[in-house]
Amino acid sequence: MRVHKLTIAALAVAAGLSLTACQGDSDNADGQSTGSSNSSSSSNGGKDSGGTDTDGKSADGENTAVGGGGSDGGSGSGSGKGSGTDSETAKCLTDHLEVTAADGTVGGDQEETVVVGFKNAGAKDCLLKGYAGVDLKTNYGRVSAERTGQEADPVVLKSGEDVFFGVTYPKNDSGGSGVRVEGLVVTPPNETKSVTLDWPGKASLPVTEDGSGTPVRVGPIGSAGQGG
Repeated sequence: MRVHKLTIAALAVAAGLSLTACQGDSDNADGQSTGSSNSSSSSNGGKDSGGTDTDGKSADGENTAVGGGGSDGGSGSGSGKGSGTDSETAKCLTDHLEVTAADGTVGGDQEETVVVGFKNAGAKDCLLKGYAGVDLKTNYGRVSAERTGQEADPVVLKSGEDVFFGVTYPKNDSGGSGVRVEGLVVTPPNETKSVTLDWPGKASLPVTEDGSGTPVRVGPIGSAGQGG
């Protein structure tokens, strides 16, 4: 039976992020699960140490997770948000970030958009440089987002502050069921530990016979405003 190719550049089923984790569904370097706290697996509905609902949702309905330390994402140059410099500010660790995702598509846009946010839930300022790693979990496997190539300025994130970036993906106007999106995996820049969120965007991506079409893309840290 012939399998339809995706419209995005390629499905990274075996590639993608080598380490994927959720706040409570985290994978360490040895691939072992470290807990259970996303919206599909939590049972206590309580709060974690960062004040985040352990069922993976924030009070306003956004998908939320808090996740721990390593290296994915790129670097850039320029002035950042907040205070401090690269040399005196430690990088933002996944364990100290509250990660959210929300639909950010604006009417008339040619592509759909999901806005991902990082909030510094730690006590100290921290540094984000470059691009986050982003993968879409689908019924066909993992789809890795391509970088847009925009300049990635460093961002010094003060305690309690947040910053946002966009993930764009093609609309499914094919009339078919397409490729079902089942989750969003986010790895902060220069980290290896990821968080897994519920997918807040449209339910599916289009497919084509030859695999051509618009890829999923991720912008640098700070490339989107709150809510899009």
